[in-house]
Amino acid sequence: MSDREGPPTGTEPAPLDPAGPRDPAGPRDPAGPRDTPVPLVDPEAVGGFDEERPARSLSGRTRLAVDIVAGLVAAFALYQVFFPLAPGRQFSLILFLACVLPLVFVCYRSGLPSRRHPDRPDNPGPADWVLAAVALTVSLYPLLPVPVGDGGGGFNAFLDRQGLLASPDVIAGAVLLVLVLEACRRTTGWALPGACLLALGYSYYGGFLPQNWSIAHQGLNLDEIINGLYNDASGFYGVPLAVAASYILLFAIYAAVLDMSGAGRFFIELSFAAFGRSRTAPGRTVALSGFLLGTVSGSGAATTVSLGSVCWPILRRAGYPAENAGGVLAAAGVGAILSPPTLGAAAFIIAEYLRVSYLQVLLWAVLPTVLYYLGIVLAVEIDARRYGTRAVEMRTPPAWRLLARYGYHLISLVVIVVFLALDIPAFAAVVYAIGIQLVLSFLDRRNALTPIRLFHALSTGLRSVLAVTAVCAAAGVITSTITKTGLGLQMASILVGTARAITEHPTGVLVVTSVLAALAIAVLGLAVPVTASFIIAWVIIAPSLTDLGVAGPEAAMFIFYYSVLSEVTPPTALAAVAAAAITGGRVLPTMWQTAKYTLPAFLVPFAFVLTDNGAALLTEGPALRILWTAVVAGLAVAALAVVTGGWILDRAGPVERVLCLPAALLLLYLAPATIAVGIALLAAALTVHLLLRSRNRRQPSRQPKEAL
Repeated sequence: MSDREGPPTGTEPAPLDPAGPRDPAGPRDPAGPRDTPVPLVDPEAVGGFDEERPARSLSGRTRLAVDIVAGLVAAFALYQVFFPLAPGRQFSLILFLACVLPLVFVCYRSGLPSRRHPDRPDNPGPADWVLAAVALTVSLYPLLPVPVGDGGGGFNAFLDRQGLLASPDVIAGAVLLVLVLEACRRTTGWALPGACLLALGYSYYGGFLPQNWSIAHQGLNLDEIINGLYNDASGFYGVPLAVAASYILLFAIYAAVLDMSGAGRFFIELSFAAFGRSRTAPGRTVALSGFLLGTVSGSGAATTVSLGSVCWPILRRAGYPAENAGGVLAAAGVGAILSPPTLGAAAFIIAEYLRVSYLQVLLWAVLPTVLYYLGIVLAVEIDARRYGTRAVEMRTPPAWRLLARYGYHLISLVVIVVFLALDIPAFAAVVYAIGIQLVLSFLDRRNALTPIRLFHALSTGLRSVLAVTAVCAAAGVITSTITKTGLGLQMASILVGTARAITEHPTGVLVVTSVLAALAIAVLGLAVPVTASFIIAWVIIAPSLTDLGVAGPEAAMFIFYYSVLSEVTPPTALAAVAAAAITGGRVLPTMWQTAKYTLPAFLVPFAFVLTDNGAALLTEGPALRILWTAVVAGLAVAALAVVTGGWILDRAGPVERVLCLPAALLLLYLAPATIAVGIALLAAALTVHLLLRSRNRRQPSRQPKEAL
């Protein structure tokens, strides 16, 4: 995947052979001999921010020009951390969008039918350059010192016309709207632009809806719509774009610097070396690698691809079926963006919406992350026994030697957490971490970040956020619509009203509302990217939860987890599709295997919102309360592993699995009464399992007598 080199290991491995080592005496054995060491790691297979389709493979002067522009924009973003522009945030966001939006049209294909010959350079055509030029012009329009109407020109005059836009303002804003939607279509497909068009239609035609409908409103004219998007903080230049221009971009640059300095390969080698040689080591290694690679990858699907290209041959030789291996890879890949210290992009938006530090969001994610990986590890242990997986010897140096030589890659990660704990802002902490990683990279001559390689890392970091920037700008269309029309409050009222039509009991209303909210977020995530899914769900669904007494942090993390899990939710499940493409397994079974591994992550968020004790899973409250809720939730995850994996000490029968399902649900409710019943059911399942296991062990000795 990547053209970046990893760190030498002392015993430099050959490229990994996906089909196992060659046997000179005959054809290759797909499983491979048990004791033949497998070389690790293919440097070409480890990468974080490789461009994904439909990104172009630029070449020649176009690539050089894009790299220079992207590198300069990234460098300016770093400069702005310590020397911000005086006019304020909106001024900076206008410049950021003006720099990024034209690059989208240059770097991403239109997706329309083309006669381009496959052997010709994949560079932009005349239409793409025209769109890029127009995007630059209309993005910079609010800053141009051109007199408009009776007023003057420039940024301050543009702000003074808020609510009373002149005709040129409306035209420029309308053109920018079309270009933002086109950029979003190029990077993510039709779903989000389609949702934006529906929102625009609702804004304009809302007055034609029957007035007895709760979602009816007076309707907005074109000037009002463009004003809300172009000259208002809730439109293009709202919180999502501000987060993309600061936190997301800076962490993307940091990830590119880590990757360029060889950290990605080190993380995978360390993971393989850490677990030694056992039949469960390959599965556990994938889980740990996914966690570590989360620092150098921008999405669950991207991490899955990076993991799969290296780890699938190992899983296959261990004896994993293709679908199960795909499930492990997808679950570990998605876990990367659920895990501290670098969560997914939506986590930065949480910090902005709730006005808390990013460190606080990291603390909220600690226990859910532990529970998530506990579920994966238990499933891996069960699968190793169910499928009789084999040990695979890896050609890696000992873990202590890797840490002694390349452990410096972990220092910058620790620095980020320490600086956050010292109340240093996240955007400053990550810049310091970039500087530290830059200096440390010279400890390895092959991966030293020389000026050229550093500039390439800056360019890579900026290009990796082109798609998310287009998504954040387009999401501003929906947030502006919801804000201006009051749709969010109306949808929240409808959601709660539906729950009350089913049950009048307060607890029942909260349970039904939470289930409906989870389903709505899951369906939303099938169509739009994670970041957009969170933004839309926050403004529409969060009010329904907070109206029922759920605190802001619990509601935010509930929505965050379900937004991220859309990457493994059938029938789209991007991470599972990517895993199936690598393993060659059937797509739908791979999706269901992924759901099996991630089931705890689908159920644990309900504990956040259903009871007061759920807040303890976000490390809120006394230490003792946090401890016992974590233990109880861990028991629930273990019960879920029995349900999905069908194994306790031996194969679990239908009775044990049926008992464990309600046990898990009752334990996750985290109330004393339900915990007692859940533990009783879990004990009953274990008792039944031990009795059946004992009987089955005695059964073979009686068979000969019965035969006589």
